[in-house]
Amino acid sequence: MTGTTHDERIPVTVAELEQEGDVAADYIEGLLDIADIEGDLELDVRQGRAYVSVESSDPSLRVLSDPDTVQALQELTRLAVQNRTGRFSRLILDVGGSRDTRQQELSQLVDRAVARLDEGATQASLPSMSSYERKLVHDIVAERGLVSESYGDGADRHTVIRRA
Repeated sequence: MTGTTHDERIPVTVAELEQEGDVAADYIEGLLDIADIEGDLELDVRQGRAYVSVESSDPSLRVLSDPDTVQALQELTRLAVQNRTGRFSRLILDVGGSRDTRQQELSQLVDRAVARLDEGATQASLPSMSSYERKLVHDIVAERGLVSESYGDGADRHTVIRRA
């Protein structure tokens, strides 16, 4: 199984993705140690990306599981991985189930967009979001038999949903 890098041209091997996960785990462990938070890390490779999950019963982890904080930690971790490996990383960080929570929020966002379509709108635009979140939205929309496309550039890139 191979994924692709950000520019979709250079294949990334499972071994390279596992290396990204190991580097990311070391970095996250260091951050948790600094913050004096106990946490268990789980590493995985899915859909051409390294996944790092942090779980803990430590109540302090809840602060780190805020979506904006997870996004910031993910970007810092990607930079740490890139610094060590020399490759752009698309790794995904999950802190305390934050990704499942965000997927549920995105599903509800799609529900509201579908309701606008049911009320007669020809299309429904969603707010700007990360490429990973847009991918999740595209998957949710496809499961519901609708069509979605991304528009815009950079931080303004957003998804538009319409009927097939």
